[in-house]
Amino acid sequence: MLWTAGIDVGANSVKTVLVAFGNDGPEPRALILERIRKRDMKSVVAGCYERALAKAGITAADVEYVASTGAGELVEFRRGHFYGMTSHARGASFLAPGTRTVLDVGAFHARAIRIDERSRVLAQKMTGQCASGSGQFIENIARYLGVPLSEVGPLSLAAQGSEQPSGICAVLAETDVINMVSRGIPSENILKGIHLSVANRLVRLLGSVKAESPVLLTGGLSLNEGLVEAVREQTLANKMEVEIHTHEHSPMAGALGAALWAEWRLRALAAEPKVAEGV
Repeated sequence: MLWTAGIDVGANSVKTVLVAFGNDGPEPRALILERIRKRDMKSVVAGCYERALAKAGITAADVEYVASTGAGELVEFRRGHFYGMTSHARGASFLAPGTRTVLDVGAFHARAIRIDERSRVLAQKMTGQCASGSGQFIENIARYLGVPLSEVGPLSLAAQGSEQPSGICAVLAETDVINMVSRGIPSENILKGIHLSVANRLVRLLGSVKAESPVLLTGGLSLNEGLVEAVREQTLANKMEVEIHTHEHSPMAGALGAALWAEWRLRALAAEPKVAEGV
């Protein structure tokens, strides 16, 4: 049994995945997500990895290759690093075979990645510096409304209407939300409008890479059912004929992809050591 590890260090959380490679192919055995919550990030990375090892019932000595993605410099014990877009592409293809576009929605950025059947990246586009298309933006709005993050998606789905902010700037949008609250707009309608606003930016990203169906959402917001539904609504509104999907392990796609690429690099090293180390 060969073991690899993938560690995805994001802005708000660390994701670790251990993958066992046996006769039946790769099998994810431990998937651990830990929020950073303003703690020392290196200690969060180390702790997340230790929890994954314990869950899998193995030790660090059993892992042949530790691969990082995201802010990889914080994984001091890594053997190699893979770009986020290639990691998410590989992870998405494993979670949902046949995926042709990945929509990665993280804490501060979102990106669309069009891929082929081998997980090779054909095109990719990332949002700019404005946070209005990100998870942190939705989290800030939820905090102002006093809504727990776990209730944001369900409340949005329960809305009887929607109230969208007037612009895409995060700062101005938050000001709009304050005005909405003062006018007595229900929280669920505000959240629905915020989700539609974010989804509109995400759909434009999909258009910029000429997205092909099916599309898999990954990243921290991929399990927000309110946003997933809003993306579906906006693709229909923009006459974009793509299917939008998510997966229970979508937030772990980057770490999973890094672990899968790690096994590929081990095989490449065995075949051509000098060439593979330079990949």
